[in-house]
Amino acid sequence: MLSLTKEVSFTFIQALRDVVAEFHNNRTNPLLTLLKNKSGEIAPATMKPIVEKVKELNTSIEALEDVQTVRSDIRNTMKDAAGETYSPAAMSIKSDLPDEAEKLFQSLRLFVGESEGAYEGPIHELSLGGANLIYLTLKLLEFQYQSAREPVANFLLIEEPEAHIHTHIQKTLFDRISYADTQIIYSTHSTHISEVSKIGSVNILGKNGGTCEAYQPATGLSPTEIIHVQRYLDAVRSNLLFAKSVVLVEGDAEEILIPVMFKKVLGLSLDELGISLINVRSTGFKNVAILFHDERIRKLCSVVTDLDSVFIDTSLDAADSDDVKSYKKKCQGSHDAGARRKVELDSFVEGNDWLSAHYATHTFEVDFVLAGNVEPACAVIPSVYVDPPTIALAEQELRSGDKARYGKRMLTMAAKDGKGWFAIMLADMLDHTTVIPRYIREAVLFAQPRLSTELCFNIFSYRLDMFARTHAGAVAQVEAGKAVLQRYRVGEVDLPTVSGEMRTAMPGDQIHDFFPVHA
Repeated sequence: MLSLTKEVSFTFIQALRDVVAEFHNNRTNPLLTLLKNKSGEIAPATMKPIVEKVKELNTSIEALEDVQTVRSDIRNTMKDAAGETYSPAAMSIKSDLPDEAEKLFQSLRLFVGESEGAYEGPIHELSLGGANLIYLTLKLLEFQYQSAREPVANFLLIEEPEAHIHTHIQKTLFDRISYADTQIIYSTHSTHISEVSKIGSVNILGKNGGTCEAYQPATGLSPTEIIHVQRYLDAVRSNLLFAKSVVLVEGDAEEILIPVMFKKVLGLSLDELGISLINVRSTGFKNVAILFHDERIRKLCSVVTDLDSVFIDTSLDAADSDDVKSYKKKCQGSHDAGARRKVELDSFVEGNDWLSAHYATHTFEVDFVLAGNVEPACAVIPSVYVDPPTIALAEQELRSGDKARYGKRMLTMAAKDGKGWFAIMLADMLDHTTVIPRYIREAVLFAQPRLSTELCFNIFSYRLDMFARTHAGAVAQVEAGKAVLQRYRVGEVDLPTVSGEMRTAMPGDQIHDFFPVHA
């Protein structure tokens, strides 16, 4: 005969919400569960003298003269107040110290010290993270007790273990959890846990309309490809495993400025649009983008990179100085590398409906000005230079309209203290008039091609308010636009209709470039 309950070890560690309450509940107290498991191994003869001692202790407490005096005084006072008829027939004061083995275990409590001192306090005095770690540890020990009986199958399920646990503990703990002959399953939103998890053991759950799908990121990948993916998925990049849609960028400037641009221009963050922006910090996009495929993660992913096309004449001249020759060679080298990268990326994404590549003609900084953002570029100059002649020259070059001049100046400013720091300073100069470069707009629209009615309503409402600020004479047309928007919100008109009306309410506004795909 096979007893399934004895041959299958199954331990479920639920999401950590209120650990202190779990310890106070005899049904869910993990310490009590452990003690019960062990108490089954203690012979009755071992428990008998302990129980007898408890009974003796209870009797001794109850027999104390002060205890008996108080009992007698309570009884007499009650008789005086209510009379003999309504007074209890008997009354005693007894010790509540349990004299049964199971109840003795229930009275035990765990005391822990978090500091280096000798003080140990109860669970409710611990920090929330400390209490959660203790709870998780006891549940793991419970599993070890069960699996020690050598059942046929061992299952350990852990739900959202990351709650209130320090990131270092998350990474260390779940990098080490490993038991022989055991299937360990945990659900998580923690990028720190996913970072130390093998991609071949990861399953991603995603919604597709009214259904839920499971994706296996490593399906169809060679061992070498899996290793490359694993190396790239650190705590930052592994966020793409939890994303609704993804935009991959190559550097700090894009990571910093693209979210700010969309917040200023649309009034909504990329998160609100359901897009995760991931900085690959290189041009090795294929190592990550390979995950988005019919056989793996079926979510949309855009790749944003630079072509680094030359914007100067790179022909070498005998009159060129060594610095000029070096600069021209560097520009030409970047140009050639960018052209090769485009060929490789285009080939890589071809035939894959989940991937799309988008390119800056030159670099992000140059294309930012090229898109029509001369004013914020000039506004950041005093944050980069302090010398008045240099400030004047830089502004002259940025306003020149000559790509060779303003392009070189933008790259020079970006390189002065680093592109990341320059992007932070430039971000402070952006507002609703900032123009989002076309290749970035198209990348985001690919990653999120369908916006909800409420999101479209919020975007148009924001742009109408911004338009009204800079066009004092457009009150009537703005109000007419808002009226149409309300009709759209309740379903009386569709998006193509409201998009057309917005062109009348806000002529020339860049928001119209975002909605042709919906028309």
